[in-house]
Amino acid sequence: MTRVLAKATVEPTDSPIIGGKPVFLVTVMGEPPHARSRFYTIREKSDTLAAQEGIRRFVEEMGRLHVKE
Repeated sequence: MTRVLAKATVEPTDSPIIGGKPVFLVTVMGEPPHARSRFYTIREKSDTLAAQEGIRRFVEEMGRLHVKE
C-alpha cells in the first residue's frame, strides 16, 4: 500500500446529537502525490475520533485511486 500523508480539520455542525454522537464536518487535505481535498460528514463521539475516521476514509479512497491508475 502506498503511504498517504494528510491532515484534517474538524468543525461541529448544527445537526442534532443522536446517541451521544454529534455530527462533524471533516475536511481532509492530502500531501503530494495525493494532493486532493475531501469533505466528510461524520457522526462520532468526539472531534478527535471524527478526524481519525475522516483520515481513514481518505486513505482508503486514495488507495482505491492508486490501484486504478
